[in-house]
Amino acid sequence: MITVLAGGVGAARMLAGIVQVVRPSEVTAIVNVADDDEMHGLHISPDLDTVTYTLAGAINTETGWGLAGESWQAMETVRRYGGPTWFGLGDRDLGTHLFRTHRLGQGASLTEVTAEIGEGWGLQVRLLPVTEDRLRTKVLILDDDTPDEGLEIGFQEYFVQRRHSVPVRGVRFDGADTASPAPGVIEAIIGAEVVVIAPSNPIVSIGPLFAVSGVMEAVMNRRDHVVAVSPIIAGAALKGPADRLMTELGHEASVLGVARMYHKVAGTLVIDEQDEALKPAVEDLGMRCVVTPTIMKDPATSSALGRTVIEAGRVGPPPGTVS
Repeated sequence: MITVLAGGVGAARMLAGIVQVVRPSEVTAIVNVADDDEMHGLHISPDLDTVTYTLAGAINTETGWGLAGESWQAMETVRRYGGPTWFGLGDRDLGTHLFRTHRLGQGASLTEVTAEIGEGWGLQVRLLPVTEDRLRTKVLILDDDTPDEGLEIGFQEYFVQRRHSVPVRGVRFDGADTASPAPGVIEAIIGAEVVVIAPSNPIVSIGPLFAVSGVMEAVMNRRDHVVAVSPIIAGAALKGPADRLMTELGHEASVLGVARMYHKVAGTLVIDEQDEALKPAVEDLGMRCVVTPTIMKDPATSSALGRTVIEAGRVGPPPGTVS
């Protein structure tokens, strides 16, 4: 079994590559739910949906989120009434949120509902929310009205409404102190042949996974067979604010900065060819460093990267480490 720790777009593309080289039924994705929110009375799970739609071949490839061939009549009606429309929900996408909210209201768990949605799309990959407990990313931003102490807002307000354009002073995961792993999460890590940390934002996509009790410890215990893929290429993120967040929160926005964040949990870091010069510095941290094209511009590139990542995880401990 291959287990992937997943955020949104980058993780979805990584998974799409992995399922080309191993049977989808042998893949489990443990997905971030700290980006979840309630909009218009509906439970929205952006990362779970992005992974689902991508694996189903139904994703809007231009945006990396939402469904292809979408329409927006519901949002236009909300706009007519003066309601909030900054978080766009397409008409087809609304069906997913209506179903999820209805099932949760009936008492189904998020794990059960996620499986039902995946089955509806014909997925064979097992998708697991990292926790069924309420977990939310809170972002402390520098705001003109509160320049000294800052202003804490929800992740979607930071990422979507403010277009992640404001400086960040801190990030915390509300509910992490009481959140337990969802059923099957720890077992999927312990029992995996290879654990992959997808090229997701290490702070707000992978960070919430590690904040859930027991998850980081389980990954650390598998370190020799854990492979992280850097979301930073040549000092920048391909999509989203990962590079700026790393800098604003005191990390170096480079593959070396990523290595410093992951070296205790991952025995191998996969980096892009553009960063080959940093390979020795990564290896000085006690990690194996694999250099390969990591920009998943088409299915062939995604597949090649998936194969490289899995093979790297099967090798064993990095040189100079003790298992």
